[in-house]
Amino acid sequence: MTSTEVTTESEESGPSGYAAARLRLLQEKARSGPPRRAALATLTDGWLNALFTTAAQDTGVRGAALVAVGGYGRGELSPRSDLDLLLLHDGSADAAALAALADRVWYPVWDLGLALDHSVRTPAEARRTAGEDLKVQLGLLDARPVAGDAGLAAGLRTAILADWRNQAPKRLPALDELCRERGERMGELQFLLEPDLKEARGGLRDATALRAVAASWVADAPREGLSEARRVLLDARDALHLTTGRATDRLALQEQDQVAAELGLLDADVLLRQVYEAARTVSYATDVTWREVNRVLRARSVRPRLRAMLGGGKPVPDRTPLADGVVEADGEVVLARTARPEKDAVLTLRAAAAAAESGLPLSRHLVRHLASAARPMPVPWPAEAREELVTLLGAGEATVGVWEALESEGIITRLLPDWERVHCRPQRNPVHTWTVDRHLVETAVRAATLTRRVGRPDLLLVAALLHDIGKGWPGDHSVAGEVIARDMAARIGFDTHDVGVVCTLVRHHLLLIETATRRDLDDPATVRSVAAALGSASTLELLHALTEADALATGPAAWSTWRASLVTDLVRRVAAVLAGEAPPEPEPAAPSAEQERLAVEALRTGEPVLALHTQPETPADDGEPEPVGVELLIALPDRPGVLPAAAGVLALHRLTVRAADLRAVELPTELGDTADLLLLSWRVAAEFGALPQAARLRADLVRALDGSLDIRARLAEREAAYPRRRGVKAPPPRVTVAAADSKVATVIEVRAQDAPGLLHRIGQALEQSAVRVRSAHVSTLGANAVDTVYVTRQDGTVLSGAEATALAKALEDALR
Repeated sequence: MTSTEVTTESEESGPSGYAAARLRLLQEKARSGPPRRAALATLTDGWLNALFTTAAQDTGVRGAALVAVGGYGRGELSPRSDLDLLLLHDGSADAAALAALADRVWYPVWDLGLALDHSVRTPAEARRTAGEDLKVQLGLLDARPVAGDAGLAAGLRTAILADWRNQAPKRLPALDELCRERGERMGELQFLLEPDLKEARGGLRDATALRAVAASWVADAPREGLSEARRVLLDARDALHLTTGRATDRLALQEQDQVAAELGLLDADVLLRQVYEAARTVSYATDVTWREVNRVLRARSVRPRLRAMLGGGKPVPDRTPLADGVVEADGEVVLARTARPEKDAVLTLRAAAAAAESGLPLSRHLVRHLASAARPMPVPWPAEAREELVTLLGAGEATVGVWEALESEGIITRLLPDWERVHCRPQRNPVHTWTVDRHLVETAVRAATLTRRVGRPDLLLVAALLHDIGKGWPGDHSVAGEVIARDMAARIGFDTHDVGVVCTLVRHHLLLIETATRRDLDDPATVRSVAAALGSASTLELLHALTEADALATGPAAWSTWRASLVTDLVRRVAAVLAGEAPPEPEPAAPSAEQERLAVEALRTGEPVLALHTQPETPADDGEPEPVGVELLIALPDRPGVLPAAAGVLALHRLTVRAADLRAVELPTELGDTADLLLLSWRVAAEFGALPQAARLRADLVRALDGSLDIRARLAEREAAYPRRRGVKAPPPRVTVAAADSKVATVIEVRAQDAPGLLHRIGQALEQSAVRVRSAHVSTLGANAVDTVYVTRQDGTVLSGAEATALAKALEDALR
């Protein structure tokens, strides 16, 4: 016996003895994982057995058994797991005695604070309930006797298994639908930042469903790696229970470092990567298994009719050629009988491309056979291999399933060794829907819809696959990615020129979106810098398509009609420069008729004048109208504090600023002199709900300017009333002087956690530094904001290097 085992019958039967032994077991660091789960189940068995035996003797109940079902039946007890128990009886006992027996078992469990899922049934009642409730039937498949009449429990298990196998044609489709519905509701575990280890697709529920399928004798799940995947998920849940002290299956962000430490892992990223690997194994096994189940059930339903028509005999499935050495058989892609993978290095990619183009899954047996027998690909790849890769990537949505099948057997990493770095790598940014590797594949899927827009679709698709390949390496992932992409593109067999183009696309894959949303496109230096980085119109064309594909594959927050319009405008300007046209030098734009009208009114009244204009709606990709935003025009006499006051009022009214332009104009007065006025042109969008009335905005702006409205206090009150959910602590803000080579202004870039009133705080800090703001450009992705402001001295000249550095330092200090 170990120190954690109970040594006497009295200790076993006593709640305090069991509780103490249970606590010692959970605190024993030397024992974890499957041994601890099994030990906890054994310890619990002993305690419940003593409780039941004593209670049965005292109440006189005979012909009864205590049965563990579900996870407890499998001996998989996590620290905070429910105890799923069935009190099974043959119907001979008196009802009062049976109730007393149940109370003598249930109440000690509740007294210890353990969660209990319990029922009292005869075998007939249990079978009837299982027939009506699929979840009950699944739990009973793992029934295991704990105490009492073992024969009674064994008889029930035998009957339940027989019912399950007899009812398989009806029950398995229902289980498949149950798993699909749960997966759609809970998401895919292998991509979630805060996954539910049990309920999400690829989690413990799906692993249990695979056991149920195997018990039906209809099909069996792929065994390779499945037991290890279950162990990883169960170990993570154990650690989660121990660190939180709660019966939770959700791996929240703020708990991941503690869970990783409990498991002896380096950090939360290593934990997530292990969990994602396990979930991917379970998900792939799930896909393969349900495909086989449906095939078998379909064959069973058709075969009797065929035999009757053909007079007996086993039908031979059709084999339709798809490519050299590749055929379709029974709805899957398999190898032709004449295929020789040990002599044909391109066969793997040829089969994958044929499957993706046909919209068919790769047979699991084909994938395993290719993984073990395929001839290694020569380096550089032959032209046929490169073409098949491009065909695979260009197949659209069907690419994903085929790629996942190849990854399941490590084939992708053998073809592209650098892929290992991004395999199952998490992205700790809620804007990103996918892990790094899946994001790369999704980008290629999106790029496949844009290939008609470019002259070299092959370079677009490969660049889409490689654009984030530098993630997981130290430093800027675009810089690291360029080096890796050079090796990978050469390995794939591109010539020197094409390798250079792919490298340029990878190095600058964020250039267009970041420039369009964070820089002044009217500044010639902005356009010239992009043109110099890309060098040719064909590369610009490819990068435009890659930018859109990358954003669409990132998540819904990364792309919009507004962002698309900015990128398109930038591309048009850069294309003109690459065609030999010089970008026009910026000139003070004359006020529009409306701006002039507002300025005259502001001069007459001496107060702010506002106008709100909703921009026309533009159809999105799905045909639904998508608003570009709202233009807010403000004219008022020039005075200090305008930027922070206006930004603060917009924040109070839940208006998100996308861009801001500030200009000073002079108007003649009735006295014959001139007066200075400010014209502010803002691009804004409502966070939710309807737009505020211009009159309310104006009233609050007047109050903010005269000091009667404390914007900072009001924003703090709102933040306190709706506190943000606890999570990973945000890094401190960072302010830098952008190397923009602008001749019209100094460019300051602020990177910070997005929060209401951020632009208001930036404006206050700039006011205190006595600089003039020429324009502001706001870019927000998820919780991260990048605000770029163009500033000058009060006389309109560009700041010196020392002045700009000092301003950035002061602004950073003010935002901390």
